[in-house]
Amino acid sequence: MAQPAPETGPTARVTAAAKRVVGLGLLLLALGALASSDSLHNFLIRLIEPAERIITQHPILGATLFIVFSALSAMVAFFSTAVITPVAVETWGAGPSIALLWTGWMLGGICAYGIGRSLGRPVVRALTSPDALDRFENQISSRAPFGLVLLFQLAMPSEVPGYVLGVARYRFAKYLLILGMVELPFSIGTVQLGASFVEQRSWLLIAIGGAGIVLTTWAIHTLQKRMSGSAGHDPNRLTPGRQDSRFRRSRTRPD
Repeated sequence: MAQPAPETGPTARVTAAAKRVVGLGLLLLALGALASSDSLHNFLIRLIEPAERIITQHPILGATLFIVFSALSAMVAFFSTAVITPVAVETWGAGPSIALLWTGWMLGGICAYGIGRSLGRPVVRALTSPDALDRFENQISSRAPFGLVLLFQLAMPSEVPGYVLGVARYRFAKYLLILGMVELPFSIGTVQLGASFVEQRSWLLIAIGGAGIVLTTWAIHTLQKRMSGSAGHDPNRLTPGRQDSRFRRSRTRPD
């Protein structure tokens, strides 16, 4: 019996996006359930307390490590600051935690961009999703419109856009502006999620997380729509056969 062909193109993108949204929704419901359970919540808070004491005793080291882990979470898929954000909220409060998280995410995005731009596709394929790189590198070029790249940064997991835009040699100043615009509201939302969990405000946790899921879903849908609509006539879109030669030529051009 013949095996069904794997999904490709728009269908595969829609399926991947749907799985991501469903995963975020399930994670949000799990957090809400944990925050609503006094016994589980108290158990998790007791796990946070030793880390809080250590950070209080070594504030500079603690802040540095939080920034480093935040940067790694913006570069590597299996790192996440979600686990340590409640620790940051308990230790520093919401305002400083937002500043530290945003700084870490900015540094991670800058590093990802630098790696993509200087080391190219082979290294990037080892550090991020090869499927995402293959899917977007031929549609996100150095002359991609600002709005399209903004949607790309909003829609994709944070460890993907920096590498792709670095490989595409997208203008760094524009990327930095987009990165800051996107990561600031997400850092605020992430810290507020952590604060809501610590304070057992399940309704606020669900509301903030739901708003983030709605925004991400809208960005994914709009990005797919724009890319599908422009795929047939976008002059900046690169075909796989031209990617390497275009990339080699672009290395000789000044920014």
